[in-house]
Amino acid sequence: MAISLRSSSFASLGHFPQVGKPSGWIRSPSRLLLLSTRSFPRIFASSSSSSVDAVDLNSELDAVSSFSEIVPDTVVFDDFERFPPTAATVSSSLLLGICSLPDTKFKSAIETALADSECYEQRDPSKRLSCFYDKALVNVGADLAMLVPGRVSTEVDARLAYDTHAIIHKVHELLKLYNEIEVPPERLLFKIPSTWQGIEASRLLESEGIQTHLTFVYSFSQAAAAAQAGASVIQIFVGRLRDWARNHSGDPEIEAASKRGEDAGVALVTKAYNYIHKYGHKSRLMAAAIRNKQDIFSLLGVDYIIAPLKILQSLKDSITYPDEKYSYVRRLSPSSAMLYNFSEEELVKWDQLSLASAMGPAAEELLTAGLEGYVNQALRVEEHFGKIWPPPNV
Repeated sequence: MAISLRSSSFASLGHFPQVGKPSGWIRSPSRLLLLSTRSFPRIFASSSSSSVDAVDLNSELDAVSSFSEIVPDTVVFDDFERFPPTAATVSSSLLLGICSLPDTKFKSAIETALADSECYEQRDPSKRLSCFYDKALVNVGADLAMLVPGRVSTEVDARLAYDTHAIIHKVHELLKLYNEIEVPPERLLFKIPSTWQGIEASRLLESEGIQTHLTFVYSFSQAAAAAQAGASVIQIFVGRLRDWARNHSGDPEIEAASKRGEDAGVALVTKAYNYIHKYGHKSRLMAAAIRNKQDIFSLLGVDYIIAPLKILQSLKDSITYPDEKYSYVRRLSPSSAMLYNFSEEELVKWDQLSLASAMGPAAEELLTAGLEGYVNQALRVEEHFGKIWPPPNV
């Protein structure tokens, strides 16, 4: 299987505490790449202006970066020199990718996990594989924490997505493993699917001071419930909603956006952003599955935009003044959020019943598909570990 380690494998997750200027060598299948945060374009979010002043700008990337944090949808073995990641996500897909390559910096992290005596002593094969899986996630996450200045988001097993207590227990286990190898909790996020049980787990974990990253958000009800739970990061997949809308019908939320002449994904990000900022929730909003530059222009002002390297390179290569080609206008801002009107039905205190009744077919189908993908990847990792365990010299 050819694995590119794309999507969420290396998404920067915001304005993180700087922990020095880490640099190090990462062995690519073809060459060694120097990781240096100094080569990453200066990125920040503006809160004071509604458009870019008529000043010299090096590129479209500079222009859009003055409104939102533009983060590279990059990978472990991609071009760090052009767009080095500032934070990372360790996931089942990342573990699969590491296992598929013959020589990577992170190979030893997995080999160390497979040689762990605590896991070795587990008599139940399924518990042993689960132990190996957790150790591998944390070992790779710890390596990533030394390579990026920001937070590392660790994927929580999607097989637990409908069990609040199991999610919390798993996060505590992962946090304990990170603590044992001295990765501080402020450097960590835990990536949890936005089922009701996942949202409730986020609420309880955040009350303990544990930072969560809720993913698979495809409806306003999920976004609002996640914000009420106090999730640190809420991730919406713009392009996936658009893809669903092109091939399906019958979702009230998407049809309402269509009647207004709006793209379904952009409309959801806009509404969620306005809700978060109008009602003072602490969550930061991340727009993912960006398909083109227009998606970025339409979302300027959202906290984070994850963009593929191809789009970032196009923005970087476009040398222009704002008034020559595009009007770089902030579409989303805390002040404009105050003017947004929500219905009484949208301002409820979300619970399991109201969330279930408000989620349309798009959110239900896309959430299910996302969970199935994560579960299949986790099973493949454990299957692979079962085949290669024990490693040499163990």
